[in-house]
Amino acid sequence: MNPMIDAFFRAAMYCLHPRVIALSFLPLAVMVAVSLGLGYFFWNDAVDSLRLQLTGWAWMEWLGQWLDRMGLEGVRLVLAPALLLFASIPFIVVASLLMVAMFMMPAMVSLVSERRFAGLERKKGGSFWGSLAWSLGSTLAACLALLLSVPLWLIPPLVLILPPLIWGWLTYRVMAYDALADHASTEERRLLFKTHRFQLLGIGIVSGYLGALPSVLWASGAMFIAMAPVLVPLAIWIYMLVFAFASLWFAHYALAALAQLRALPAASTGPAQPVEAPLPLEPRTVPSAGAGDTRI
Repeated sequence: MNPMIDAFFRAAMYCLHPRVIALSFLPLAVMVAVSLGLGYFFWNDAVDSLRLQLTGWAWMEWLGQWLDRMGLEGVRLVLAPALLLFASIPFIVVASLLMVAMFMMPAMVSLVSERRFAGLERKKGGSFWGSLAWSLGSTLAACLALLLSVPLWLIPPLVLILPPLIWGWLTYRVMAYDALADHASTEERRLLFKTHRFQLLGIGIVSGYLGALPSVLWASGAMFIAMAPVLVPLAIWIYMLVFAFASLWFAHYALAALAQLRALPAASTGPAQPVEAPLPLEPRTVPSAGAGDTRI
């Protein structure tokens, strides 16, 4: 079976493990508490400020008049909250990813290692501070890419393509490093990143598109803003599940690739084959001169 598909199904089965389910509650509780707290203290002020900004734009006035003519007066009232809700999606996604990487990823790697790769040596090629620097640098690059790509979101197909691609790249950068930080040496990690770059990136992109599933909830929230206190925690829970699955997928694939890499030298220098000894040379006899021989 293809290693990516094999790791996919193993990760799906591990999501049902009681330890995985229990570990998902801590980052979920933190994210829900932070989101609801920010919404409680800053939501109304942010909506009023955004609505004031929108009224100063001529095209928004034209859009409002068009909605009134179409009999959609209620849409104008929820336009500012809906835009603010959609604008918060990238921040919630990135925060959910980092929370899973911080609270769940080390435990996910340890779980996979204990159950499947118990004999794999831990060479400690990464560290907490190295992982933190790597994650922060990758996050800043992803946030910059998101900001630069915002104008392209107005083109209907690109809004469904660009954000998941950026989230997938960030998932690949953060989780691939953490999956190998404890077991691989620095040289092994760099080699695996080079030889399995496209496979790891593919896992990240698929995970990024899976993370776009809560967009259905956000679309409902745009029409039913009053349900946001329920929809936001539900969407965060789905994000947590997706990134927990992604962490297990990366752990299974990366550790299997590391085990295969370490098995290569042993396979190439297998047991020595017995060398056949050369046959002994037969003694060569030189005829001697007889007694009757006469020499002149």
